[in-house]
Amino acid sequence: MSRPLRLGALSAALLLTALAAGCGGDGGRPDTSAHQKPDWSSCPAPSPSQDAAATKAPGGEWECATLHAPLDYRKPHGKTIGIAMIRAKATDRRHRIGSLIFNFGGPGGSGVATLPALAGSYKQLRTRYDLVSFDPRGVGRSSGVRCLGDRQLDAYYAADSTPDDNAEVKSLVRRVKTYATGCEKNSGTILPYVGTTNAARDMDLMRRVLGDKKMHYFGVSYGTELGGVYAHLYPKQVGRALFDGVVDPMQTPEQGALGQAKGFQRALDDYLKACTRTSVYSCPTQNRIRTLLKRLDGRPVRGYGGRKLTESLADGGIAQSLYSREYWQYLTQGIAAAQQGDGRILLALGDAMNGRGPDGRYSTLQSALTAITCADFKQRYTVPDIERKLPTFRKVSPVFGDMMAWGLTQCADWPVHGAWTTPDVSAKGAAPILVVGNTGDPATPYEGAARMAKELGPGVGVQLTYKGEGHGAYDSGNACVRKTVNAYLLRGTVPPKGKVCA
Repeated sequence: MSRPLRLGALSAALLLTALAAGCGGDGGRPDTSAHQKPDWSSCPAPSPSQDAAATKAPGGEWECATLHAPLDYRKPHGKTIGIAMIRAKATDRRHRIGSLIFNFGGPGGSGVATLPALAGSYKQLRTRYDLVSFDPRGVGRSSGVRCLGDRQLDAYYAADSTPDDNAEVKSLVRRVKTYATGCEKNSGTILPYVGTTNAARDMDLMRRVLGDKKMHYFGVSYGTELGGVYAHLYPKQVGRALFDGVVDPMQTPEQGALGQAKGFQRALDDYLKACTRTSVYSCPTQNRIRTLLKRLDGRPVRGYGGRKLTESLADGGIAQSLYSREYWQYLTQGIAAAQQGDGRILLALGDAMNGRGPDGRYSTLQSALTAITCADFKQRYTVPDIERKLPTFRKVSPVFGDMMAWGLTQCADWPVHGAWTTPDVSAKGAAPILVVGNTGDPATPYEGAARMAKELGPGVGVQLTYKGEGHGAYDSGNACVRKTVNAYLLRGTVPPKGKVCA
């Protein structure tokens, strides 16, 4: 650890509430053309569907609106979907370049909730760009996908996701099927239309509605895949685009999961080495972590709110802590506490991974992630498939291998067919795109950056390497990365091929 125009007389709060409830049907046939005019107004606080932990509305510099897009682009005058947007205008209007559209990944992350929270990192970019983000279709207030109720999700995420025998395998298969059935029951109307290709089309409609001749873009994690698909569909519209924390576009879900297993294991190894050098707490070892997880499999420990820390929640919490060096101290404390029977820290980290707020409500993060992934990829993995692959996954990661391998079952009973085996991101004729890879990235391993740059095509993909830790590079605080990216986005200065920041 992942897209609005407003109906005239409706207040912002009422409209966005309607969107959260699934607005976007026939209702009055709103204008879905590039000539629609967003009704920008003040933003409400994020809803639980967008960010389960956020409670405060963005400051006065932020405006929200709704873009109306065709639900099915093959039927441009048919049903519509509302895409929630947010923006803060450029501070130097005289030297404004245009809009800089952000996608923070997931897939399933709410840009409307995330951009204001991270905007302090983008102050320099805001001098010349309007900062813009959105909830992609199926996310948050853009008809966010819902599969199960909050209490059902508590049980779903706590259940054993790394089965050890036939009975546990059958239980996992039943849960996956129940989840898919719930998604179809509660969000079946939108499931066929939440794929990345439609999100890319929404972005180009957004570009035109915002009045920009070119798409200036800042994509993180899955946002790099979305950006690559956009560049393939609209190469001539690409302006200045940054891909940070890069998804390997050549990987199937199996290859991607194996790459993540390697990436998280590499990050865990780096954490363990650093911990022994710098921590004032007793540092864990890999064997102790594995012993703890095995113990939790049979005997969960107390968490909070009457809930317990299970093996699955602890596995997710450990993975969540590896997204940033800032979380490493909590991982050390959390493992030590769990060994003593106190699972609160690791449970909090696991809840963050799953999009659960302190009040027990879940955002649409994980349900949208599944829906978008299954709408994109054709592959459907069976239990025999997983069992054949387990030895390879365990070899590359003794800690995360099983979790990543069994996670491939998520689309097994999905009610919608996938669109591709791997996405096409070739973008012949596009302007240079800056592709930044982090050597210590757990979620999008470094090797994917070179493959993305290659697939974009000669003269298009330009790779920058950051020798660091955590997911992504721009928000790592590294001065070299920030200076290089800012020079590209603000002045159009493309760095030399092979540039490295340490």
